Amino acid sequence: MNKYPPFKMPLDEAMRTQRSIRRVTKEPIDDQLLLDIIELGTHSPNTRNAQTWEFMIIKDPAVKKQLAEQNYFLYKRIKKGEAKRAKRDPSHQKINDALDWAAENFEHYPAMIIACYRGGRFAWPLLMIASHFASIFPAVQNIMLAARSVGLGANLATMPLWNNRKCRKILALPSALTPAAIITLGWPQGNYGPISRKPVGDVVSLNHYGNRPWAKRADQSEAL
Repeated sequence: MNKYPPFKMPLDEAMRTQRSIRRVTKEPIDDQLLLDIIELGTHSPNTRNAQTWEFMIIKDPAVKKQLAEQNYFLYKRIKKGEAKRAKRDPSHQKINDALDWAAENFEHYPAMIIACYRGGRFAWPLLMIASHFASIFPAVQNIMLAARSVGLGANLATMPLWNNRKCRKILALPSALTPAAIITLGWPQGNYGPISRKPVGDVVSLNHYGNRPWAKRADQSEAL
């Protein structure tokens, strides 16, 4: 019998309550649950149904430690900039605290899923680069929604992959595979909590940029 909740959360609930969960416990994650989550990831759309993906489950402390070192190398270089941003806008400090926790505890995540795509590492023009990732990131989102539906905390991380050559060596990847994203997983220390998003009308234009017929105007908000 599975030791985890079934995937029965309504899709809209999973989507509306999904958020980056970085603070997690060290409680282990069942291997079958990880496989079931990845299996749902493989049901995502992909170019020509070529399924040019490969997934790695990382639990080995030695591998996680090396990835954590790669993550911290880049994080400490952007940390000062994030601190300045928080001084200008104190609301960012809460996010910075979570980023600090993740950087300091990266190697202690119970499990990570690394999504890789099969294809060239270099492409041009930009459209070709987007095409490579378009075949892997729908699967990444499926994985994160599946994790949310069973109460797992998930966070999409790319900083550990900044040095492609180093990461390929750490993961013993063949030349045909390129790591695109790391999803850290764990049972949340707290709950998912509320999320805040801009009104959809404020980010949607009609026919040309800036034409926002659905934006909520100040006079409308005062009337409500």
